[in-house]
Amino acid sequence: MVTYMPKIAIIIGAGPAGLTAAYELVTKTDIQPIILEKSTDMGGISKTVVYKGNRMDIGGHRFFSKSDVVMQWWQNILPIQGAAAKDDIQKDIFYQRKKTTVMLSPNGPDPEQTDRVMLIRKRLSRIFFLRKFFDYPITLSAKTLSNLGIIRIIKIGFSYVKIRLFPLKEVHTLEDFFISRFGTELYQTFFKDYTEKVWGVPCNAIAADWGAQRIKELSVSKAIWHAVQSIFKKQTSIEQKEVATSLIEQFMYPKLGPGQMWETVAAMIEEKGGVIIKNANVNTIQTENSCVQSVTYTDTHSGTTRTAQGDYFFSTMPVKELITGIGNVVPADVKKISDGLQYRDFITVGLLLNRLKIKNETGILTINNVVPDNWIYIQERDVKIGRLQIFNNWSPYMVADETKVWIGLEYFCNEGDKLWQMDDASFIQFAIEELHKIDIIDRNDVIDSTIIRMPKTYPAYFGTYHQFNTIRQFTDTFSNLFLIGRNGMHKYNNQDHSMLTAITAVENIRNGITTKDNIWAINTEEDYHENNEK
Repeated sequence: MVTYMPKIAIIIGAGPAGLTAAYELVTKTDIQPIILEKSTDMGGISKTVVYKGNRMDIGGHRFFSKSDVVMQWWQNILPIQGAAAKDDIQKDIFYQRKKTTVMLSPNGPDPEQTDRVMLIRKRLSRIFFLRKFFDYPITLSAKTLSNLGIIRIIKIGFSYVKIRLFPLKEVHTLEDFFISRFGTELYQTFFKDYTEKVWGVPCNAIAADWGAQRIKELSVSKAIWHAVQSIFKKQTSIEQKEVATSLIEQFMYPKLGPGQMWETVAAMIEEKGGVIIKNANVNTIQTENSCVQSVTYTDTHSGTTRTAQGDYFFSTMPVKELITGIGNVVPADVKKISDGLQYRDFITVGLLLNRLKIKNETGILTINNVVPDNWIYIQERDVKIGRLQIFNNWSPYMVADETKVWIGLEYFCNEGDKLWQMDDASFIQFAIEELHKIDIIDRNDVIDSTIIRMPKTYPAYFGTYHQFNTIRQFTDTFSNLFLIGRNGMHKYNNQDHSMLTAITAVENIRNGITTKDNIWAINTEEDYHENNEK
């Protein structure tokens, strides 16, 4: 009698890409996934951190995609609300003076009665600059003209017309990308300082690829055209197919934060026979004859080292760590490039407040009349904070006491630098003083606080990034190794793109496709990349 042994897939990392790969395997194949996650959290940077009943979203995660596959995937896990949430004071969304009617699911769950539900949220992000609010994306409104002043507006206009008439012949750096898209004056006013605050290096030291990855759909002409279109045509569907991602007016969001999605997916994977091993820090990757044979990992609790053998291997771990783990078989040039890859790290300070000092002057109704922004880009040059999240507006169920305001102050830094090395209490006080300084809060309104540090949050498009293709060519030689996700591919993917890399990898296995080209093409192919404006 022949005993059937199911094939095994070892998946390194339980972020969106790793969990999506495992879910696809348990629902569409007979391959058993074994996930090795070095923390105890599900979701990677898409996890939800809970502090005294208050929930934190690390970095802010809008559940929106131009991919029908991903949109339906999410809704299969958490169905869209069919009744009002407790902060649905009005069913119409107003954004940049335009109205959109929210379409609730006719048979969807009631968020007041169940947790397993996806909310439809109104999107509002603004820029805080010169101690004033600006629409994001920038609009040519009376308020914008008043905030900037007529001289600066004229300079922005002339600069934009000039770059349209005399476009740059070559676009190599992120600075080139911004100028070619927005003109020099608008770039220097709204993009240069903020981007350098995020990355810690000049824009002319960052590859233009970052712009192509992150803001490929955003341009002055598209923003204006969207404003004109919306006067005559309302977007009522959550898909918003014809709308650039930067201009969407609504998005889906799990009732209890992004981590709820991935905790739910993880439970479903285990129910269907998948295995998730937590506190498993992968150290080495054993290879033979252009195949990965096994990985060795250490239990961070007990210190015990174990080996996991498999038929397929999915890696979402940072590429630098993967190459180090493969060891002596790595060519010298690949190792050198890998060692030169850089990352940007992230710190979030959570503050519980009695109130915000900034006032809601938008006309959008909210609980306790809190400003309605999901997050605010802090453009001010005299503080280091990059963004401010208002968790109440992502989901009212993120804050334990709805009479309080629960916010996240986001800082970009490098592991080991002055900000990163600051002790927790000092950093929290530093963050409070920064918001007090720019009149967003009064320090005396702070009730409680916490701090979260996330290393390697953003793979950087500088250092040896321009030689990354050499690493890709090497890793692609291992027929059963699939690099997926943001850190796994050293590619600044959104959550949906990370998921698509996993879905595509599993499809390749099912269909016997050996090339990895279609995985690497995610977020660069035509569906995700606009044609250059002429």
